[in-house]
Amino acid sequence: MHGISFRYARVIAIGSGLIATAIYLVMINVTLAHIEAVSGQVPFDMRPFGYGPADAVALLDALGVEGRHYYLGHQIPLDTFYPAMLALTLIASMSLFGRRMPDSRLVRLGIIFSVGTALFDYGENLGIVAMIGTWPDPPAHLIHAASAASVVKSVLTTLAVFMVFLIGFIWSRLPKAELRL
Repeated sequence: MHGISFRYARVIAIGSGLIATAIYLVMINVTLAHIEAVSGQVPFDMRPFGYGPADAVALLDALGVEGRHYYLGHQIPLDTFYPAMLALTLIASMSLFGRRMPDSRLVRLGIIFSVGTALFDYGENLGIVAMIGTWPDPPAHLIHAASAASVVKSVLTTLAVFMVFLIGFIWSRLPKAELRL
């Protein structure tokens, strides 16, 4: 991040981080909690190790018509903003910490992980929408694709957050003259 973009990196990281945190808290405490309460099952969004066709059908069936509409009308809209805000937070944070690092390969790799996190989260969301849209007979290949997106999203999110901590740690070890934000 150079020039004008660099000057606002802190504001972007903090602002998008606050928005992402607010959305995440609403999803965890309201929409996903409601979906779990209605169905008695863990929502798709909270299954980092994926799910099979039987699991998906069981959740969709347990949700009923109103629960599936709730998923589409409440959870999916929130989860449309969250991936972008999370990716922006991670990218701005890595760019901010990594700007004085002599080698920026870690920052570039972290940015790739962050963008991948958002893209696979959107893929997961599209899969959920498609499964609900094809109810009562969602195709097995669709369920497997949505599940794979969930797993890859989870792995990339873990890697991207790890990269923020790693880059921040390296930044903290740089000579004091180079520790400017």
